[in-house]
Amino acid sequence: MPELVLWDIDHTLMATRGLGRELWAQAFAEVTGTAMREQALVTGSTERVILRETARLHGIPYGDELFAAFAAALGSAHVRRAAELRERGHALPGAAAVLSSLTERGVRQSVVTGNVRAAAEVKLAVFGLDSYVFLDEGAYGEDGEGRSELLGKALTRAGASAGAAVFLGDTPADVAGGREAGVRVVAVATGRASAEDLREAGAVEVLESLSDLPEVLAAIGT
Repeated sequence: MPELVLWDIDHTLMATRGLGRELWAQAFAEVTGTAMREQALVTGSTERVILRETARLHGIPYGDELFAAFAAALGSAHVRRAAELRERGHALPGAAAVLSSLTERGVRQSVVTGNVRAAAEVKLAVFGLDSYVFLDEGAYGEDGEGRSELLGKALTRAGASAGAAVFLGDTPADVAGGREAGVRVVAVATGRASAEDLREAGAVEVLESLSDLPEVLAAIGT
């Protein structure tokens, strides 16, 4: 049984059905004074990288101060529109059941996500998933640029070894980051990447969804 299970958030545990991009554009305009014309590639990336590259696309200088202001604005936007997020988005089928079952088995859980922490907290709370995870043991968009770096931060915070942890994510970047960090990855084909894409990225365990509880628990190793 793993000592620690780490979860990606977007398209692994939940879907925001377009509201996430709206909130991102809102925060971008607020801190830069420029309406977002286009956004850098999002899938599998972190908010720090997405902001840096989106700022570049708009000819806006990037720095730590800009990211700090953006992170605060994005978190506030999620807080203000939490009710709308609840109405438009949803937890993915089986997510709550898997989290609950792991908690009942005594497995510690947290998140490794490109979201800034404030946004991650709102998303998890809105869909009733926050009570299952130790947020202080996770890693967020403020903590680095790549999945491997974030996984390392989470392992340190949780006091866990890479060999005792499992990471669930939905992108080839999640798979690559887990492999680089030495963490076993269970890939879930609930995002834009197909099961074939995830296997080609190096995932040994690939699930079509979280709906089949026994299958998911077996893949995790419980």
